Amino acid sequence: MNQRKGLVMREIRLDEMAQSIDLLNYVFQMSMSIHKDRRFVNAKSKQFNEGHAIGWFDGSHLVSQILSLPFEVNVHGRIYEMGGITAVGTYPEYSGHGLMESLIIDSLERMRNEGQFISYLFPYSIPYYRKRGWEIMSDIVEFQIKDTQLPRYGGLNGKIRRVDPKHEDVVTIYAHYSKKTHGVMVRNSIAWNEKFQEDFWEEKFIDSDVNLQAAVYYDEDDIPQGYMFYRIMEENYYIDEMVYLQEEARKGLWNFVSAHNSMIYNVYGKTTGNEAVAFLLEDSEIIQKVSPYFMARIVDVKEFLLRYPFSGNDFQLRLAVSDRIVAWNNGTFVITKHNGNVTVEKVSETQSENAIQLTVQTLATMLLGYKRPSYLEKIERLHGNAIEIALLETVLPIGIPTFIDYF
Repeated sequence: MNQRKGLVMREIRLDEMAQSIDLLNYVFQMSMSIHKDRRFVNAKSKQFNEGHAIGWFDGSHLVSQILSLPFEVNVHGRIYEMGGITAVGTYPEYSGHGLMESLIIDSLERMRNEGQFISYLFPYSIPYYRKRGWEIMSDIVEFQIKDTQLPRYGGLNGKIRRVDPKHEDVVTIYAHYSKKTHGVMVRNSIAWNEKFQEDFWEEKFIDSDVNLQAAVYYDEDDIPQGYMFYRIMEENYYIDEMVYLQEEARKGLWNFVSAHNSMIYNVYGKTTGNEAVAFLLEDSEIIQKVSPYFMARIVDVKEFLLRYPFSGNDFQLRLAVSDRIVAWNNGTFVITKHNGNVTVEKVSETQSENAIQLTVQTLATMLLGYKRPSYLEKIERLHGNAIEIALLETVLPIGIPTFIDYF
């Protein structure tokens, strides 16, 4: 239990959740009520039970809070435990006293102790989280397609079935997808609960009775190969999520969308930033907007590097990492790969001038593949010997992260 200026930092109890919701309402100008919005409250109750909710209290009054949730993510084929940060907020009259920074440090320490060596979050302020070690790791594409631009594919032997969104075939498809897709959530029960609580199209559906629907594509052997979550409202079709394991399934799902052309005028969708929506359409002149989406932070540099699937043969690299939030990430790390085995040694608590120099946030976006070392050097986000930077470029796996969840 920490104390500061008459305030106390401790875990938020379940019976204090009403205060947590009041804080979120104020900070994010929401309108949730613990008495009226039982669905929201039940979801938050599960989060409190499954994660770590920490807050600063002025007496019995909650004034600042953070919640971390236990997830898993696929990083270039390796499964990492991940700490998901959410429900971050401080009343404005208590800002400027370092309360949130101390909560972030406490959360990072808990993650480290529990083996969560990477953290994701959806930022309310990218500059704010950059200063605290997170960096952009994925984009989101919002698109609008006219009914006249929808594709129609022939020669498919499979079929579509409409199912309950929680159908076992949906879960099975996503499980296969998450094993082969870099960056994505490997959904546990918490992640699936979040998927059905949060809504990409919340501003349109929060006050409506339009329920989430699901369609599954089965190949000619009746094996599920892809699914889509969607809604239809006011003669528009909204795609919440489309996941497929093969090209035939992608085509089959889009044929299903096209089959609604007599009912709709436009299709709206949100998908990962590396999904080539426009390119795959015959008429590619669609409305499309790309925005930064999630951010990532390396919680423990040494432990993250030890598990990282470096490419190539034997090599040795030196990284000098700076982290203004937690001391254990500051220093110079030597990475050695020999006979397929990777070792990581922290050789100094300071940043050696003879090593590649970079911040912990730059390290995160680089190792996840959102930006490559050569580009980061070009924009002066990393510095070092040209030979070592060229080597770094060759030993990092290629692939931009995909992330389609929200929490």
